[in-house]
Amino acid sequence: MENRKWRGVPGAPGGRVSTAFPVFHSLLCALLFSAALGGCAAPGEPYERKPPTPAAITDLAVAQAGNDVVLTFTMPQQTADRRPLQRVPEIEIYRDFGKPTEAGQTSAAAPASPTLLATIPVAMEDRYTEQGHIHYADSLRVEDFTVHPDSVAIYIVRTEVSEKKPSANSNVASVRVYPAADPIADLKTEITHSAVVLTWVAPEKTLVGSTPAISAYRIYRAEALAGAVSAADTKLKSPLVKIGETQSAPYEDTQFAFGTTYLYSVRSVVQYPGKALESANSNLVMVTPRDTFPPGAPENLLVVLVEKQGAEPAHLELSWAINPETDVTGYNVYRSDQANSPGNRLNTELLRTPAFRDMNVLPGHRYFYSVTAVDHAGNESPMSAVVSGGVPAESQATP
Repeated sequence: MENRKWRGVPGAPGGRVSTAFPVFHSLLCALLFSAALGGCAAPGEPYERKPPTPAAITDLAVAQAGNDVVLTFTMPQQTADRRPLQRVPEIEIYRDFGKPTEAGQTSAAAPASPTLLATIPVAMEDRYTEQGHIHYADSLRVEDFTVHPDSVAIYIVRTEVSEKKPSANSNVASVRVYPAADPIADLKTEITHSAVVLTWVAPEKTLVGSTPAISAYRIYRAEALAGAVSAADTKLKSPLVKIGETQSAPYEDTQFAFGTTYLYSVRSVVQYPGKALESANSNLVMVTPRDTFPPGAPENLLVVLVEKQGAEPAHLELSWAINPETDVTGYNVYRSDQANSPGNRLNTELLRTPAFRDMNVLPGHRYFYSVTAVDHAGNESPMSAVVSGGVPAESQATP
């Protein structure tokens, strides 16, 4: 009788080799080999045995602002082989100097051995991130201009997750650098009825010598959030924006609103060959203009006697010229029994028009009138010239 216990098992007594066994054996070997390569990673999780190489930065741009060269670029999101980066890379910034060509620029090639300028650790990158871009300011020093006069600063950037796998060089970005004028240090403001007036003294030096001729001054202004107490701690409602330019001090900012807090800065502009270079910001001045300026005194005040008509008694009517100020909201009328006394106000509410009827007059009595104008802020003008008037005693007689 055939032994069914060993049927299909290779080498079994009297058994036959099953055709399914080689297939099973091959699958088992393949699974074991795959497990040996994949380690213990969970199914579906990416696994990298080698540290990734970030893709090279391609949008590096540089510009000089004052004595800083500001670098901007976007951090890579992929590896060099187009896979998503799982970790934020560290940043390395390199800088060298070269001589300008006749056109004022250097070649786009990076130095063979670039000089490391700064490293930005991952933990500090938030300090340099603005609207999805990295902004880094390289502050130029005296020796950068004295050792490398009339030079072009050349920059490249690399990123890395591991020291063994840095990215390729970024695009090369270069800029011709010049010493900027020292920042203005004595900016002051004065408030008038129609303008915020800015004054300052022209700077006389750069990092390495005297200031070249200043071609212009650019005026910058920002609006501060409510509750700001000092320029150093001010949180801005808007960034500093250029609002004007002038050849010299002072500058009048007429586009302002009373009660709004502003921050002002002035930058001087020095003209170099092919380049207008702004200085850094001046000292920042914070100011909240308040309207403490009264309108001018009303003019052309007239007092006219109106005779008794029927049941209406004789009285005095006053009129005057409209004030030219656009913020005048009304007028007050004052009456006195004496020429040198302001007397008392007759109207209980502001008069919206330049006219008033005084019905409370006594026959045979003389009165002295003056008028003031009041603006939106409640500032009251000086009194107008005094004008007198009265009702004759006989004008009230009953016919």
